[in-house]
Amino acid sequence: MAQPDNKKFFENLTGAGKAIAVLTSGGDAQGMNAAVRAVVRMGIYVGAKVYFVHEGYQGMVDGGDNIKEAKWESVSSMLQVGGTVIGSARCKDFRTHEGRLKAAHNLVKRGITNLCVIGGDGSLTGANLFREEWSGLLAELVQQNLIDEEAAQKYSALHIVGMVGSIDNDFCGTDMTIGTDSALHRIIEVVDAIMTTAQSHQRTFVLEVMGRHCGYLALVSALACGADWVLIPEMPPEDGWEEKMCQKLSAKRAGMKRLNIIIVAEGAIDRNNQPITSEHVKNLVVQCLGFDTRVTILGHVQRGGTPSAFDRILASRMGVEAVLALLETTANTPACVVSLCGNQSVRLPLMECVQMTQQVQKAMDEKRFEEAVRLRGRSFENNLRTYKLLAHRKPESELPHSNYNVAVMNVGAPAAGMNAAVRSAVRVGISEGHKMFAVSDGFEGFYKGQIKEVKWADVGGWTGQGGSLLGTKRTLPAKYIEKIAEQMRKYNINALLVIGGFEALECLLQLNDARSHYEEFCIPLCMLPATISNNVPGTDLSIGADTALNAIVETCDRIKQSASGTKHRVFIIETMGGYCGYLASVGGLAAGADAAYIYEEPFDIRDLQSNVEHLTEKMKTSIQRGLILRNENSNENYTTDFIYQLYSEEGRGVFDCRKNVLGHMQQGGAPSPFDRNFGTKIAAKAMQWITKKLNENYRQGRVFANTEDSACLLGMRRRAMVFQPVVQLKDETDFVHRIPKEQWWLKLRPLMKILAKYKTSYDVSDSGQLEHVALNRPRESEVLAAI
Repeated sequence: MAQPDNKKFFENLTGAGKAIAVLTSGGDAQGMNAAVRAVVRMGIYVGAKVYFVHEGYQGMVDGGDNIKEAKWESVSSMLQVGGTVIGSARCKDFRTHEGRLKAAHNLVKRGITNLCVIGGDGSLTGANLFREEWSGLLAELVQQNLIDEEAAQKYSALHIVGMVGSIDNDFCGTDMTIGTDSALHRIIEVVDAIMTTAQSHQRTFVLEVMGRHCGYLALVSALACGADWVLIPEMPPEDGWEEKMCQKLSAKRAGMKRLNIIIVAEGAIDRNNQPITSEHVKNLVVQCLGFDTRVTILGHVQRGGTPSAFDRILASRMGVEAVLALLETTANTPACVVSLCGNQSVRLPLMECVQMTQQVQKAMDEKRFEEAVRLRGRSFENNLRTYKLLAHRKPESELPHSNYNVAVMNVGAPAAGMNAAVRSAVRVGISEGHKMFAVSDGFEGFYKGQIKEVKWADVGGWTGQGGSLLGTKRTLPAKYIEKIAEQMRKYNINALLVIGGFEALECLLQLNDARSHYEEFCIPLCMLPATISNNVPGTDLSIGADTALNAIVETCDRIKQSASGTKHRVFIIETMGGYCGYLASVGGLAAGADAAYIYEEPFDIRDLQSNVEHLTEKMKTSIQRGLILRNENSNENYTTDFIYQLYSEEGRGVFDCRKNVLGHMQQGGAPSPFDRNFGTKIAAKAMQWITKKLNENYRQGRVFANTEDSACLLGMRRRAMVFQPVVQLKDETDFVHRIPKEQWWLKLRPLMKILAKYKTSYDVSDSGQLEHVALNRPRESEVLAAI
């Protein structure tokens, strides 16, 4: 029997006759504009009327010109703008019953019964209260003859969907809030700049970052820059922390380190709930150690600037999901919030999230700090655990002694974040009691014997370095397998961690095949995906891809801006990626491209003609600039030059064209905060897996780990980090084109097309399930491995 087709498509949902209002409230956050743009365009696409509410709830209360219908062109050129162009305000009037009555009247006058609120927990709580009071407010309006009974019946239910816009990432139920990644970018840019001046003068810097009630920014920036000490409100330091901190700073200087970085969240407290200020920390260091110490308070710099690629994609996905939720809602559906779990968009009951967020503050007030960290969620817990593991070295006497030698190496092309992964692997390995060895220049260096032991201090300062400090080559091991086995024997290597792209997968498969002839390879083998192309099977994301995306998006922004004030212009931009269209597609979504040509989605001359006609039509309205991305290997005949010439000829008299090949600038640069954090956490988890495998399979002085699951790739799949045997990944891989057979991001391509005003099909089968906030209570064994 044929299986029933349970697929659900967006085009079968209609917004005809519905009116959606979108507002931003509370503190601004980068990416809010991308969310507003997605809501407006998605709403118009399905036939609904969409309204801007300017100045947040204040605009809803005041009415008039504050509530305006939005057009498709209203949101052009706002994707790359920070803050919120429709304004935000903290509104006292909306907290009163009279204020909410006025707001209800203003919405009913325009037939608005669907509200999309982008803000923090206070804004979302206010929206939920408004929804609960709605029927009572309408009854009052009827009583006061401000609306009639027919209107009260017609607009009897108010539907609310929330998106969390907050740089603090202080909302429970979502891994990342809109604006957090961009704020981390601002912090890391400052830290990287400060490190150079601190090193010159042998200074200590105390950096104060935002986070009055949440230490996420402080914690992740400390993890991403390798800070010496971090102070956050959820986990105050133990009594006597002042002395421990000074001892650590002093030890670092004694170890020839020329600078110290201390990161303090603005809401940092001690165990007695007393504030710890950056000035207090500075005075401590000066009095106890006499170090030249400076304080830098980042303040509102963290809120400003253009949104990162991650925030643009997150906000665009959430905006689309919010419109979907509003189309599917019924009178009985509770107000929901669109969240991110792993790599998945989910809908959660708004008040469940708000209540858990409030529980965190209550736990901190009552000095239940372990509980506060747990309530923040698994992501926060993992970050804290990883930071403690990497930042604080245990004395030799406290370290276990395993007698195992573990080698770590890079393979393939360089990717930003590789060095952070190596640093993390080395330090976690040392903490587990292993001897850590670094292999230079990939397998070419391996067979030549370029192997040396690395200590804790050898990888200090590696987190923020781009490229590959170990050196990396594309050489595969098969040709030199005997020499590599000889080196394995010589250095008694008991486990191998390979960090790299598609070549690393091929290497692991070759080493796995060699096990039948060489017992040296019967050891735990683990691979971490690190490639800007994101073309490795078994993982949704790779180390380095986020940095490359940011490079593409920043360049596209500049290129588009170069045409401002000039005549209509279309830019044809070529991206890297081999045969994998990830960079072109996701970069296109983040940069607001009109089309992205990729190998995975074949195109012909008719498609090119259709795109030219579509752009020509758009250029006749107010839109001045067009952006076309092309993956380098998307089609051997329709080259970048061909597409440029075609667009130039067909657009003659309407627009002119320019082309750019981005090239290796996508591969260089300092790693983004996401890649630093991802590389650090994934490597820590890999090392813990290696330790577990070694302890399980150790037999009489050698490891005979000949099982399938002892040669694995660690990747992110949807919501979880998963170890997958490389042998099993063979069937999922197109080895000719070096791409996975199935790629999750292809589902995002219709979003780019819809937001660029193309009619297209969009599979939304994964959407629509209202879930509940799950508070993970992992078993003790899972706690150790949950990094």
